[in-house]
Amino acid sequence: MGNVKLLDGVFKRSQEKGKEYLLYLDVDRLIAPCYEAIGLEAKKPRYGGWEATQIAGHSIGHWLSAASAMYIATKDEDLLAKLKYAVNELAYLQSLDPEDYVSGFAKDCFDRVFTGEFEVERFSLGGSWVPWYSIHKIYAGLIDVYSLVGNKTALEVVIKLADWAKQGTDHLDNAQFEKMLICEYGGMNEVMVDLYNITGNKDYLELAIRFCHHEVLDPLSKGLDELEGMHANTQIPKVIGAAKLYEATGDEKFKKMALFFWDQVTKYRSYIMGGNSNYEHFGPHNQEKLGVQTAETCNTYNMLILTEILYSWEQKAEYMDYYEKALYNHILASQDPDSGMKMYFLSTQPGHFKVYNSPDDSFWCCTGTGMENPARYNRNIYYRKNEKVYVNLFIASEWTSDDKKIKLSQVTDFPHSEKVVIRLEKAESPFLNMHIRVPYWVSGPITIMINGDKVDVIANDGYIMIERNWSTGDIMEINLPMSLHTYEAKDNPNKVGILYGPIVLAGALGTKDFPESDILGDHLKLNNHTLIDVPNLIADRDNIEAWITRVDNGSLEFETDHVGQPGNSKLTLIPFYELHHQRYTIYWNMMDEETYKTFVDDEKEQMEKLRKITVDFVQPGEQQPEVEHGVKSKNSQTGYLNIAERMWRDSLNDGFFGYEMAVIQDQQMYLQVTYFDGDKFIFADGKWYEQDFTIVADGIKIAEQRMEGKRSDRLFNICYEIPFDLTKDKEKIEVTFVTTEGKASGGIFGVRIVNEKS
Repeated sequence: MGNVKLLDGVFKRSQEKGKEYLLYLDVDRLIAPCYEAIGLEAKKPRYGGWEATQIAGHSIGHWLSAASAMYIATKDEDLLAKLKYAVNELAYLQSLDPEDYVSGFAKDCFDRVFTGEFEVERFSLGGSWVPWYSIHKIYAGLIDVYSLVGNKTALEVVIKLADWAKQGTDHLDNAQFEKMLICEYGGMNEVMVDLYNITGNKDYLELAIRFCHHEVLDPLSKGLDELEGMHANTQIPKVIGAAKLYEATGDEKFKKMALFFWDQVTKYRSYIMGGNSNYEHFGPHNQEKLGVQTAETCNTYNMLILTEILYSWEQKAEYMDYYEKALYNHILASQDPDSGMKMYFLSTQPGHFKVYNSPDDSFWCCTGTGMENPARYNRNIYYRKNEKVYVNLFIASEWTSDDKKIKLSQVTDFPHSEKVVIRLEKAESPFLNMHIRVPYWVSGPITIMINGDKVDVIANDGYIMIERNWSTGDIMEINLPMSLHTYEAKDNPNKVGILYGPIVLAGALGTKDFPESDILGDHLKLNNHTLIDVPNLIADRDNIEAWITRVDNGSLEFETDHVGQPGNSKLTLIPFYELHHQRYTIYWNMMDEETYKTFVDDEKEQMEKLRKITVDFVQPGEQQPEVEHGVKSKNSQTGYLNIAERMWRDSLNDGFFGYEMAVIQDQQMYLQVTYFDGDKFIFADGKWYEQDFTIVADGIKIAEQRMEGKRSDRLFNICYEIPFDLTKDKEKIEVTFVTTEGKASGGIFGVRIVNEKS
């Protein structure tokens, strides 16, 4: 990373804005939970948002990784000083614990787990919210501080913390360990193999292998796609760890896991901008369902890391085609260029808008990876392997070889310009095979001139190779022809995106009915905010340059003819990474005039009807909606039903689960619950449970429900009236599903508060 320096351009500006936020954050506030976890008073109050929950401490880990990488990229001495202070603080706190534990939450949950007798769900372990996931960020942060900055104290702290984990998990047999891995655990296998590579201690390699989740990884090694319904970002770090285990052990099964997973996610489960997941989960194969909570930014951060590893195994251009797509259209697009704030989800819902974290009261997972992303912009622009230098990304930058004998600069205004100029600033090791990536999107032959003379080029395996003895001062000019082209969604030929080269163009739709602020602490708060009508494009998709015109050569702003219907409107298109603080769409309904005459967007009409009456909604079984709604449960489990393509939650015996739901004072409220029509009994723990349960609102029974099980394969809703007296003076109520011995509730596929009976 230290070999590459960004030059003036959009990535340089975004990196500087990202550095501002790292410098703004107060290390004492980030480390405050680590003081409180061992019963000490912190120097300053902890931050809000997720840092005020059981996941506290994950942000200091992300900050350590981000600040280390940013120091390497910018050499900012203030960051280096803050890094040293943060590591010394963690070392001090670790010295106060007899077991060398340090984290943002108490170790009670781990103590319970290490006995072998513990409760576990997908996002709960030993009574705490994803404890391994959270502490993993501290492991990763400390390793980055050592690996990038050379801070030996960071290595000492992380080795002691790894020894604590090894000693504790040694008490677990293989079945207990696998049970523990049901709960999201981040990249614990990755950090342990990293520590093995640093120290040579085989204890860490053994622990890395134990942290490989057989339920998920074994099918991948056999080429089986069982990803549907899985929480996406729980799985990607597991695969990154598997990829690194292949490098450490040579075991081909780990390689197969990584290669198959990458193919399935990038080719069959990703959106136009390279992101993946809907409501944080993988959907069915080849589906591209649009919505407000699509494309979690953490997922793409991790997919780029995985892509980088696979590229180091084999320099395939398709890896960098994906990397470029996701880097420009998701990662770069996810940071507000004005405030430096970050996005959680990247909405694909036409007519929606971007939502960013607040500086002090969010600290979502994607706030953390969002801190890291700008420092990583200089990665993978170049790749060197022996005498081969690969130019993968067309970003204004400088690269210097490890031995300092070669230095080249890339001068370009790409993607605003098709021209890239590479100058050999220094060539003391003159012989190089220069490999220039041929992107999938080029619209004609690439031309290359060296010192003013045109050279013959032949593309092979996605690269043009230039083989020669280079001299200081040599100049290579590359022309990359770009044009407008379309993207067709996997599940609907009329759902179309528009790109210029690799750049996704968004429809700039203005600020009608825009929220007061799109920077806020709760990323779910605006999910049900009023949408606007988005025009349909009635035009020839096979000849888009006939009805889309570039406004001027100085920008990437485009304008359509009067093709927007209804209304014959002209529309403005700009790069998605440049669009902020207004409404947009990156998917259009595009069709010809004959198709439009009979076109009815049933999905849109149903969604708009539901949005108009919705006050609050929880999707059971999904991490963020449940956490944000204060989920409480006993004898409860979650799962995914492929037929319904939805998550569910139920409870058994003397069990329950419930949520805090928003209501509107002085209005009649209703509870709409979604069920599966085929349900009558649940099989669990080796026996059948009849679905017969009670629904309670703030301690008052509002319904008794018994499922009939009509054996159809559809979801259906039942609407229950909530007594007016329960909500007339309240902003929230607690809705609970309660079961008795021998009975079960649900599965419940949706819990919605509405102001109109449907």
